[in-house]
Amino acid sequence: MSAARPLTTLRALAATATLPLLLTACGYGSDAKDDAPRAEVAADAEKLSTDEVRIGYFPNLTHATALVGREQGFFQKELGGTEAKYATFNAGPSEIEALNSKSIDIGWIGPSPAINGYTKSGGKNLRIIGGSASGGVKLVVNPEKIKSVKDVKGKKIATPQLGNTQDVAFLNWIAEQGWTVDAQSGKGDVSVVRTDNKVTPDAYKSGSIDGAWVPEPTASKLVSEGAKVLLDESGLWPDEKFVITNIIVRQDFLKEHPDVVEAVLRGAVKSNEWINANPEQAKAAANAALKQESGKALPAEVIDPAWKSIAFLDDPLAATLDTQAAHAVKAGLLEQPDLKGIYDLTLLNKVLKAEGEATVDDAGLGAE
Repeated sequence: MSAARPLTTLRALAATATLPLLLTACGYGSDAKDDAPRAEVAADAEKLSTDEVRIGYFPNLTHATALVGREQGFFQKELGGTEAKYATFNAGPSEIEALNSKSIDIGWIGPSPAINGYTKSGGKNLRIIGGSASGGVKLVVNPEKIKSVKDVKGKKIATPQLGNTQDVAFLNWIAEQGWTVDAQSGKGDVSVVRTDNKVTPDAYKSGSIDGAWVPEPTASKLVSEGAKVLLDESGLWPDEKFVITNIIVRQDFLKEHPDVVEAVLRGAVKSNEWINANPEQAKAAANAALKQESGKALPAEVIDPAWKSIAFLDDPLAATLDTQAAHAVKAGLLEQPDLKGIYDLTLLNKVLKAEGEATVDDAGLGAE
């Protein structure tokens, strides 16, 4: 992928008809399932400015900061007497809907639905307040049919959903090969087959697709079925980093309860610190959370390679979100958006400073 192309001077969104295309279908699990908190509130703990905070995320490895933070009690510890309540989702649009309806206050989510949610509301419903994960996306293929990049031409390659984060990335990569594909139909020099991650492995086994540009753990699941990794998307980005998961918040909740938002961010930072210091324990904790929430843990042949390909970090990598939006515009899936104000990293940088860590940048897309 080419270097980031700034969108900060682009004209304000002229129409929203294509915006619903920016979706995400990143993982496994139920949709909007409310669960009781695992970490109990201490009886003598002091409440913050509200009784509870409702946190949403996907039961997916790219949301491991949330999985581990909940499983290990990092969020509840920082929240004190304010109770952390949780809801899980398996698609970005439903999480954005929950945020808009005030069913959740804070959420872990991919870049495309964050862009979509922000622009559709005219910049009024959410802010990105932190990063969570980078990487974890691969092009995996049938090695009998595809042995090199040039062999992808003429083949059927799955992406999770029309206009989702991986779909946009694949369409951009196709264009950079000099090939042509109609973004809406997926027809052209490559057949882009939009397929839910849950059924992609079966589609691969049946031969109805020749490969897939997908996030983890779907990529490693396909490899366990005999596919080979042709390309790791991280290798296409500067410093091999690009945002796959952000932390978002309702703007009104951020304004009314900054102490609660700061506590959740402290929990996220401490979760990432623990994940990176204890990778094997963290992997086991994330898998235990997945088993509890989806009823099934990931086998070692899937979770081990998947876990290694994801970097857990606090930096939202704002410039890469800017680039992803530019790629969606180039593909014809998004009108040119005004992303100014999508980030508010004030509380995250306060937490990072207190932890002795370097502060992070909003790439000029911060709130006034």
